[in-house]
Amino acid sequence: MQQEKEKTRFTDLELNEFRTIINEKIIIAREELRELAGALTSANSNGDDAAIAGKTLEDGSATFEKEQTNQLAARQKKFIEQLEAAMMRIENRTYGICRSTGKLIPKERLRAVPHTTQSMEAKLKQA
Repeated sequence: MQQEKEKTRFTDLELNEFRTIINEKIIIAREELRELAGALTSANSNGDDAAIAGKTLEDGSATFEKEQTNQLAARQKKFIEQLEAAMMRIENRTYGICRSTGKLIPKERLRAVPHTTQSMEAKLKQA
């Protein structure tokens, strides 16, 4: 356990484990983003309800849903960008090093939040 604390970088084997985790998350996130984009596209093409009474109420609801879907898509896009940045850190061999403390982020945290750049210790000090 003592050696783990002194370690300043992850091994290639460990980096490969994180690369696999991140690649899987990127694939899933991109698929979800495609679905959100598809939902936005189909929401834009529903213009044939003009004769329905209460259309303005439906329009307001549809607009709200579209805004929420847009926000989800923007969040998903940002998440993908963060995952891609984590992949770059793996390539640069700087992955898993806390940007605040310079110490290795525990593997458990990286498995849970693979795109993080801070240890919980540093994150809690921020709050």
